[in-house]
Amino acid sequence: MLNNQRETGRRRRKERVRKKVWGTDSRPRLCVSRSLKHIYAQVISDEKGVTLVSASSLAPEIRGRKGKKAEVAREVGVLVARACKEKQIKTVVFDRNGFHYHGRVKALAEAVRENGLDF
Repeated sequence: MLNNQRETGRRRRKERVRKKVWGTDSRPRLCVSRSLKHIYAQVISDEKGVTLVSASSLAPEIRGRKGKKAEVAREVGVLVARACKEKQIKTVVFDRNGFHYHGRVKALAEAVRENGLDF
């Protein structure tokens, strides 16, 4: 039952955030999702409905590395920022996808900012 309440709360937060956050071609949406083991990030243009850049902890560069989950999330953030630089994306809108802004989500966001992406 606790898991159901937790998931319901996350869905409510997600809907509330998604009402306000919209990714355009000039400023796409950086959407972060996480599971118990992995973290995923996508840069999405909502105008076209296309994923421009994606990275996750399942990427060959990161997969199999030992360390804390927050450190892995930081590495995923670096991958996303590098891929965005290659595609000439400089600013994004951050979508935490209903997850609280701490821990792995915060580590990924800070790594993206440190590597030159603005939001």
